[in-house]
Amino acid sequence: MRINTAVARNVVIIMAIAAVVAFAPGGGTGAGVVTTAISLAFLAALGWVMMIMYREHRTSLYSLGNRRVALYVAGGVLAITLTGTSRLWSTSAGQVAWLVLVGGAVYTFVAVFISARRY
Repeated sequence: MRINTAVARNVVIIMAIAAVVAFAPGGGTGAGVVTTAISLAFLAALGWVMMIMYREHRTSLYSLGNRRVALYVAGGVLAITLTGTSRLWSTSAGQVAWLVLVGGAVYTFVAVFISARRY
């Protein structure tokens, strides 16, 4: 069996980065900074895609009338609920609240979508 040199090189690079994180002073902090930077870049990309989708479908959103408000409220509830997932899942009442909030937001999205497709 022949080992691909590109795969071997990538494995060595990953092992070197892991060694730096594990053994260098402040390596764990550096890894936390990199993880946070990657998360922020992902959220920025997600926001950019949402902005593009809004611009493309602005007329459709305005034609929803009052249902548009329900759509925006459901999006806000879903965003806040997903942000507080770790705190909500720490208690039994929080788990039930999380399920109710996410279920209500998804139901609202589906109801607005179905009512918009009827006409």
